[in-house]
Amino acid sequence: MKTKTLLELVTLSSSLYFLAKDTHFIDRLNEFSEKGKDNLNKMASDSEVDENGEELEFMDKIIQKTSQVREELEHKIEDAVVQFYKKVNIAHLDEIKALNEKVDKADKAIALLEARLNHIEAKE
Repeated sequence: MKTKTLLELVTLSSSLYFLAKDTHFIDRLNEFSEKGKDNLNKMASDSEVDENGEELEFMDKIIQKTSQVREELEHKIEDAVVQFYKKVNIAHLDEIKALNEKVDKADKAIALLEARLNHIEAKE
């Protein structure tokens, strides 16, 4: 009987833990949605004008903000890609330098072996 009660308590506590975790997640979603509503209301209340001096409609404002966000995102992605390629290029350059050093050492070793072989052939 004690095992059954203990098992039920563990099950209940894990269920309560997951409920609390879900509640925290829902609270975070509510917080984000409130921030989003505030930002939308602020954007809708701000008056912006186009190149002709006419006030933009709400959908035009959304389109304008979307294009601004897209441009910022493209710029950030471009920066990240450039940094990545620089790192990759540096890695390749380091590998090429290391391989060139190995080739130089091998050439020196071959030259030394040829000199020894010529020396041995000269003795005979």
